[in-house]
Amino acid sequence: MRRIVRLTHRYLSFFISIQLLLWTVSGIYFAFNKIEEVRGEQYRLENNFSADLSKINFSLDNATNIKIFDRLGEQIIFANVGKNKYLNIDGIEVAKIGPDDSMKIVEQSTTLKPIESIEINKNQIGSEYRGRPLPLYKVLAENDQQEKINAYVNPYSGEIVAIRSDQWRSWDLMWGFHIMDWRERDNIDNILLKVFSILALVSSLTGVVLFFRSKRSQ
Repeated sequence: MRRIVRLTHRYLSFFISIQLLLWTVSGIYFAFNKIEEVRGEQYRLENNFSADLSKINFSLDNATNIKIFDRLGEQIIFANVGKNKYLNIDGIEVAKIGPDDSMKIVEQSTTLKPIESIEINKNQIGSEYRGRPLPLYKVLAENDQQEKINAYVNPYSGEIVAIRSDQWRSWDLMWGFHIMDWRERDNIDNILLKVFSILALVSSLTGVVLFFRSKRSQ
């Protein structure tokens, strides 16, 4: 029995050692990097605005989510009524802004210096903007240290929905290692993670058993 436990522990430990190392390294990285800085919150300026609700001249039926945005001085009402709608104060759906306006939003709402704006209409697996509704403007910008930063702007609401830097990309890579989803880096319900978690548990338990058995035999 002891031989079986010892062999199980030895070969399991060898088999999962690389993933255990990746879990440890990624965990250390997460512990020493503030998530607010990873998300680029330090680049955002505090933008407060007043919304005069008395000027809204329409009603919404069966809306599950309503938000008000300031898009370059214009009030935009977001409502989910089975699908996402962006309306002005008269209830008319608004057109998306152009690339120049998206750069102006980044300039006004962050400490970043915008350089170029590119419209994105296609989802890509594992992209920086995954999980955000399209279209988006990808505004290429620089911070004070002339580091390249990408800001993603919703063309209907004018909201900056994500800020991405090399620090975020490193975090994203580590997150993929941590959850064993190297392609999408979002699926924590994948079979590999479950299997290796169970194997790591078995390896730990057999190690504990071996420790106490060796103590008793001394």
